[in-house]
Amino acid sequence: MHKVLICDDHAVVRQGLKQILLEDSNKFSCEEASNGREVLDMIAENKWDAVVLDISLPGMSGIEILKEIKKVRPKLPVLVLTVHSEEQFGLRTLKAGAAGYLTKDSAPEELVNALKRIMNGGKYINQQIVEILMNDVDNNSDRPPHENLSNREFEIMRLIASGKAPMQIADELALSVKTVSTYRSRLLEKMKFTTNAEITHYAITNKLV
Repeated sequence: MHKVLICDDHAVVRQGLKQILLEDSNKFSCEEASNGREVLDMIAENKWDAVVLDISLPGMSGIEILKEIKKVRPKLPVLVLTVHSEEQFGLRTLKAGAAGYLTKDSAPEELVNALKRIMNGGKYINQQIVEILMNDVDNNSDRPPHENLSNREFEIMRLIASGKAPMQIADELALSVKTVSTYRSRLLEKMKFTTNAEITHYAITNKLV
């Protein structure tokens, strides 16, 4: 029996994922976490065979949680399961230590196959991520500007491009408005932008939102 910890802030999603895994010949036992603090506490207290982790979580972002998981349990395989496309977060999560990346529109059997593969020590990435990885290697000297952003700066850039106001971003990420403003200033400087309109145009052009 494989113990899997599912971390997603939506109860209906957690229940759906749990049901998919429990229907697979009783090979999985599942528990749930709704945020980063919960998943880190549960990992510290118990042994797990794998973690299914969403990227968009309140407070700590999924990538920040992933990095913390790898510090505490370096060998624990983590499958990122998210609504975001591979272009948006695929490469970042793999670099942060994820063993696999899967979008939520994937077929149920793909989730099961992905978990089985990472628990056997493998990686689960699709052809799209392979192409992104190859392009990253080939063009490492000419990386797109957003690759130089920190994970939090990148996340805030996407939220700005999605039309969110500073207060909304602060509430969603459990940050202060002042902190959001600081991150915005940093990303503007790194991207050599001056307005939110430039951020939005860039994000749309590069399929980041």
